[in-house]
Amino acid sequence: MQELYLIVGMTIVTFAIRYSMFLVAGRFEFPAQLVNALRYVPPAVLTAIIVPAVLIPTGEGLHLSYANAYLVGAVAALGISWFSQNLLLTILLGMGVFWGWQWVLATIL
Repeated sequence: MQELYLIVGMTIVTFAIRYSMFLVAGRFEFPAQLVNALRYVPPAVLTAIIVPAVLIPTGEGLHLSYANAYLVGAVAALGISWFSQNLLLTILLGMGVFWGWQWVLATIL
C-alpha cells in the first residue's frame, strides 16, 4: 500500500512542477539573453548523456580503441550528420555502422 502512496505522491509532485510553467507561460517574458542561453540546454544535456556512454561503455575507464563499437558508431554518425544534415539518415546509418561493427568484432574476436 505504501508503494501506491509513493507513486501517487510522485505523480502529484511531477504534475505540479510541470503544470506550474503552463500557468505562468503567458504572463511574463524572459529576458532575451536568458532565452538565448536556454537554446544551449538540450545539446548540453544530450552531450552529457551520450559522451560517457560512448567513451566509457563498461563503466571502468576510457575505452578508446577500434574494439569500442559505441565509439565507432558515434564517429560514423558524427561524420554522416556533418555531411548530410539529415537527422533520420544519421540515426539509421549510425546505428547500422554500430550494429555492423559489433557483428564484425563478434566474428573476429
